[in-house]
Amino acid sequence: MEQITLDKAVKEIGPLDAAAVRRAEARQSSLTKPPGSLGRLEEVSVQLAGIFATEKPQIRGKVVIVAAADHGVVAQGVTGYPQEVTTQMVGNFLRGSAAVSVMSSLLGVRQIIVDAGIANHIQHHPDLRTTCAGRGTRDITRGPAMSAQQAELCVTAGVNLALEAAESGADLIATGDMGIGNTTPASAITAVVTGRPPEETTGRGTGRTPDQLERKIEVVRKALDVNRPDRHDPLNLLEKVGGFEIGVLAGVVLGGAMMRRAVVLDGFISGASALLAHLLCPAARDYMIASHRSEERGHQAVLSHLKLFPLLDLGMRLGEGTGAVLAMPIIEASAACLSRMATFDEAGVTDRDRKTQPEEGQ
Repeated sequence: MEQITLDKAVKEIGPLDAAAVRRAEARQSSLTKPPGSLGRLEEVSVQLAGIFATEKPQIRGKVVIVAAADHGVVAQGVTGYPQEVTTQMVGNFLRGSAAVSVMSSLLGVRQIIVDAGIANHIQHHPDLRTTCAGRGTRDITRGPAMSAQQAELCVTAGVNLALEAAESGADLIATGDMGIGNTTPASAITAVVTGRPPEETTGRGTGRTPDQLERKIEVVRKALDVNRPDRHDPLNLLEKVGGFEIGVLAGVVLGGAMMRRAVVLDGFISGASALLAHLLCPAARDYMIASHRSEERGHQAVLSHLKLFPLLDLGMRLGEGTGAVLAMPIIEASAACLSRMATFDEAGVTDRDRKTQPEEGQ
C-alpha cells in the first residue's frame, strides 16, 4: 500500500456530504416514530450519512487501533506504576486478555496493536505493528519530548494505519492508548490548546493521592514553562510536550477523516490526540464521535473545546479504547435505524400531521 504523507492527508480531508445530510434529515422526519424520539441516535445517524455520503449508512467493519508508548516524564513521579507495565500490557492485548480485548472480541471489533515507542524490549509477535519513532519520549520537564522529525513521523504513521484499516473494510475506527505516565503530556497539550491552566486539565491519573496530584500539576506547569510550545503549531506542540502514541492517534483521526470513516474517540488521551488533529485540519472534527466522558479532569476541557457530546457516561478512565469499543454498537444501531426503519408511507402508518384516507369501499 502506498504511504500517504501528512500534508497530502490534510489536503484531502473535505467537509461532510451536505446533500446526504439533507436527505438523511428528511428521511429521519418520515420514519415511523415521533420526531426526535430517538434522541442522540438521530444526530449520530445524520452525521454518519454525511461521512459516508448516503442517507442509508451501513457499518461493515469495526477496528480499534491501540497505540502504546512510554514517557520520560515518569522520572518525575507522576504515576504509581513502573514503566515496564506498558510492555506487559501490550502482551496482555496480544493475548486477548485485556479489557479492550475482551470487549472487542464480544462486540466483533478487530484490534490493531501498535508499538508507537515502547521503552523496554518487547518480544516479536505477528500481530504487533511497529511504527515507533523512538524508545520512549524524553522527560518534558527538561526539554522537548521528541524531535520535530519524530513528531511528524508518528503522526504520518497513524494516518497510514487508518488508511489500511479503512481499506480492509472498517467503517468505524476507534482510538485506544496505552502508556504509563501519558496523562501528563495529555494534560499539557490540553492546557495549551484550550488555554486553561494546568489545574483544570490535570487529574490524578492512576492511583495518585491529593498531594501527588499537586506534584503532577507542578510537573505539567514546569514542562510548559521549559518548552514554551506554540499553541498554533500542532506538530511543535507534539514535539515539545507530547507522546509518540498521542501523535500516532492524531494521525489515525486524520487518516480516518481522509478516508471518510467515522473516528470513535476514547477518553482523555484520545481527546488530546483529537485536539492536535483538529489543529492540523479543522474539518477533521466532523468525522469524530465522542464515545464517553472520562473521569479524567482534563477530558471535559477537551470535549468542550471540540464541541463534542459523549454517548456514554459510565465513570470510566481506563483508556485502551474501552469506551470507544463500547460505544460502537450504539453507533451501529443509529445507522441501522436510519437505514432500515420503515417510513410512514412504506409501513402504511398514519403520521401525526396527516390522516390516511380510507380506500374506496372501506
